[in-house]
Amino acid sequence: MKHLSTFSLLLFTLLLLPIQESQSQELPYDEGTVWSITFIRTKPGMSNEYFRHFAANLRGEYEEAKKQGLILSYKLLFGNATNKDDWNLLLMTEYKNMAAFDGVEEKWETISAKLTGSQEQQKAGYTKRSEMRETFGTKIVREIILK
Repeated sequence: MKHLSTFSLLLFTLLLLPIQESQSQELPYDEGTVWSITFIRTKPGMSNEYFRHFAANLRGEYEEAKKQGLILSYKLLFGNATNKDDWNLLLMTEYKNMAAFDGVEEKWETISAKLTGSQEQQKAGYTKRSEMRETFGTKIVREIILK
């Protein structure tokens, strides 16, 4: 009977081997950094005004976030909208990994309060930006690096 249970265990192990092997196969890519991508449409005639506002008011916050290690980089990509309901500006913010999002709102609020000022001053900035652009939403995506 002992030989039968040993044989059963060996057979069971051999049957599981292909399953374990297929699960442990290496992915065809490495995980890269994580990007927060915000889709924006500037209102007609307001693109340059929005860029001036960003440079004067928001660039400092993004640079401080880089200095503190909260983000790795940020980019603005501008192009033509393909139709009246399309975005024409991407704001891309690069983070080291998904864990970088833990407590991220509080960290950004601290930076905003330090550089922009009170809640009222921050609200005034939000209001001014809403006069220049419309935000369609934000996606969080991970870069993959093919092997």
